[in-house]
Amino acid sequence: MNNPIDWKVGLVGYGEVGRILAEDLRAQGVAVSAYDIKLDQPATAAPLQAHAAQHGVQLATNSAALAAQADFIVSAVTASQTVGVAQACAPAVQPGTFFLDFNSASPGAKQRAASLIDAAGGRYVEGAVMTSVPPYRIKVPLLLGGVFATELAPLINSLGFAAKVASDKLGVASATKMCRSVMIKGLEAMVIESFTTARHYGVEDAVVASLYETFPGIDWEKQAAYFFQRVIEHGRRRSEEVREVAETVVDAGLTPWSATGTAERQTWVADGADQGWFGEKGTPEFARSADWRVEADRMLAHSRLKSD
Repeated sequence: MNNPIDWKVGLVGYGEVGRILAEDLRAQGVAVSAYDIKLDQPATAAPLQAHAAQHGVQLATNSAALAAQADFIVSAVTASQTVGVAQACAPAVQPGTFFLDFNSASPGAKQRAASLIDAAGGRYVEGAVMTSVPPYRIKVPLLLGGVFATELAPLINSLGFAAKVASDKLGVASATKMCRSVMIKGLEAMVIESFTTARHYGVEDAVVASLYETFPGIDWEKQAAYFFQRVIEHGRRRSEEVREVAETVVDAGLTPWSATGTAERQTWVADGADQGWFGEKGTPEFARSADWRVEADRMLAHSRLKSD
């Protein structure tokens, strides 16, 4: 395969992660094309079209059209679409093309997607993103897995990725990500539930002070503001990921009590965001309060309205 800088990179998924990757790759002069289902609807297509025009990204009409022209494909969609994207790309993927699955899906979902791409002559590599993408951008810590992982890692690292191989066995990288998410996504849900309830009873300052004393290494005010903002803005995607986490737990023979509850809380916040609890989506003010108390009060106000 030619030098990675000369690749035509195809991004399936042009959300927050896809746009960050596109920006960082285009800054190096790498040719980038993208497809997202939001391009199919005029109401949601305009912001993506504007971003693509600004950064010189070519937009494809569907996943297959993108795959047919790409030397390297990155799937960065919501967890529930992991296998669907592989199904859509497989008939058009070119022989030997690397397919990096960036999605937060269960090991089982990654294995099903891999079987589709590999059977079509592509080279599937699972990816597990190990922390939030925006602070790190393309250099976000990334675990790779599968028989083609060792070959892909140095190629994409030359483009600025920070990938390392977890295993040549599919599922190991994803299992690492899923088990981590039991904790991280669970902590988000617990903070929202705890702090909002404390706000209702007027004991939030005492609760926060107690947490500072017990866990002095965490800035709970700053962390809470970040958790509230991320879940309000990306709760739907997060809830889908945690449902994949629950499947991973079930496959281990355990009942996913924590993961299931986390998914429900994330979904509840996402539903509220869709209903306008936190302002109008797409505006600079949406989910951008520096004080988690503002968002907690909005949650409480709408919860009371629903219970009346």
